[in-house]
Formats: sequence, structure tokens, C-alpha cells
Amino acid sequence: MKFCKKYQEYMQGQEKKLPGVGFKKLKKILKRCRKNSPSQKPLNAPLAAKTCPDQCPVCDGTFFPSLLNEMSDVVGCFNQRAQKLLELHLASGFRKYFFWIKGRLQGNHSALIQEGKDLVTYALINAIAIRKILKKYDKIHYSKQGQLFKSQVQSMHKEILQSPWLCELMAFHINLRETKVKSMKAHALFDGCSLTFKDEKPSLTCELFDSIKLDVDLTCSICLDTVFDPVSLTCGHIFCYICACSAASVSIVDGLKSADSKKKCPLCRKNAVYEGAVHLEELNILLGRSCQEYWEQRLETERVERIKQIKEHWDSQCRAFVGV
Repeated sequence: MKFCKKYQEYMQGQEKKLPGVGFKKLKKILKRCRKNSPSQKPLNAPLAAKTCPDQCPVCDGTFFPSLLNEMSDVVGCFNQRAQKLLELHLASGFRKYFFWIKGRLQGNHSALIQEGKDLVTYALINAIAIRKILKKYDKIHYSKQGQLFKSQVQSMHKEILQSPWLCELMAFHINLRETKVKSMKAHALFDGCSLTFKDEKPSLTCELFDSIKLDVDLTCSICLDTVFDPVSLTCGHIFCYICACSAASVSIVDGLKSADSKKKCPLCRKNAVYEGAVHLEELNILLGRSCQEYWEQRLETERVERIKQIKEHWDSQCRAFVGV
């Protein structure tokens, strides 16, 4: 079965209508371009001649804007659903009771795993669809504009495999695998997903498809230790929460949402990356379980630093209140 048909059947088989890549529509655009463009070069044309036609209707605004909008919708849907799933898994106390009242909490881990598996499948099949349609574009136009577009999308953080929520689902998968769910023989979210250590430096690794491998470095580039209380900035880089606050020149009391939009990521130097930072709670649980001795040391160190910053914050608030 061709991928296009398989993709259409998958999307139509979803209980809820989910945003996806208009694979069939985009292929029709490419066929129309190939049919109507007299300046297309033959397959055996020399490399210097393999360029995109000057008046190609695909290149001047039909194909890429449409694909970009669809990718944005797919990533937005995936992030929202993954966030809700992990909220259910991490809910406790009153929040757990509140979700139960609303009927959102089914009370068994198997249902959570199945929903997580569905989310991972949704992410991967859309990633494959995007990859294939861009390859098709380059093949028809004898160009590398499809790959260039992919690089631009990655810099805009519209690539679904860059989502911090995919990283959270990987940690969620390992956390469930290492708890009592293991005895329930529940289906895995990922194949070959694990937390690995090389020279005492941790990373999340996962084999996906077509030899594509996700490898998430879990060393904070500021303190050079394993990330503690990790956050992912909107640029995709992961830091300790307290290190990110320091880089953004804000206190832990004010938080990253109060960071100036001009503040830049210490690694990629992009600005406006702090306000939308994602707290990676599943990853925090996984690292706390896997690095217990280190975690206890960092907890003590962080506790002292947090108390210091809170005290300084309230001292400054009191001085401002009395006009000192």
C-alpha cells in the first residue's frame, strides 16, 4: 500500500478529527506543477541545470505556506494533547479528584499508555508525511529547496520531532515501564527508548523510523551537571530551572514568565525564548529515580539557594513598601 493511501486511512480512522498534512492535496499541486512547467529539466540533466523553474507556481507561494500552516496545526494539536495526558498522569490530591469529577481520569495506567501510544503514532506518521512530501518536491524541481524549508522550519520550532512534549512522552514511557505497569504487560509507547549514561552524562535516546534516532542531551550547558528541575526553552534547549532563571536575570520567585524578551538563550542566542518555557516534570521524575545520590545533593544545594532568593525578594518588597 502506498504511503499516501495509508496516511489517509489513518487520519480518517481517528475518532476525533485531527489536523494533518494535506498529503494528497500537496501531491496534486506538485503534479500540476510538473505538468504545466515547460522549463522542467530531464532527469539526466547536468547538476548545474537542475534548478527550479523561474515561474513555478509551487515555489512562489502555493506549496510551502500551505505546508507550514498544516505543520503548525499538527504540532499545536500534539502539544496540547500531550500536555493534557501528562497532567492526568501527574495529578494528585485535589487535582486528581477534580479530574475524576470531570470524568477525565479513567483510573488505570493502561488507558494512559494507550493514549500515549496513539499520540506517538500521530507524531511519527505526520513526521514521515512531511519528510516524504519534501523529498517529492525536491525530486520534481531538481532542487534542495525542500531540505532548506525543513531547516527553516526547525529554526522556527515547527518540527514535531523537536517538541519538548515528545521528550516528556519518552520520559513518561520509561517511568511507566519501571513501575507496576511492567507487570501488566502494557504496550510500549516507543521501541528502543532508554535513558543512557556515557561518561556519567545522561541522555534520552529513542529509535524512531527510517534510521532516525532521537538523542536528547540532559547535561545543563550552564552548570555542566545533569539537568535538575529541567525546563525546555522555546528554542528547544534544556536547562536546570535555576540556571535558566539566572541566564534570564530573573529570580526563582518571579519565574521565567517575567523574563525580558530581549534575553537570549545561552546556547543558540535566540531571544524571547523564556516566557513559553516548558517544565519537564516527567523527565524530572525519571532523573530523580535514576540519579538518587546526585539528586539528594542537588536538592540540598537548591533548597539553600531558593531560601536565599526568597528571603532577598521579600526583603526588597518590604523595603519598597515602607519606602526605604
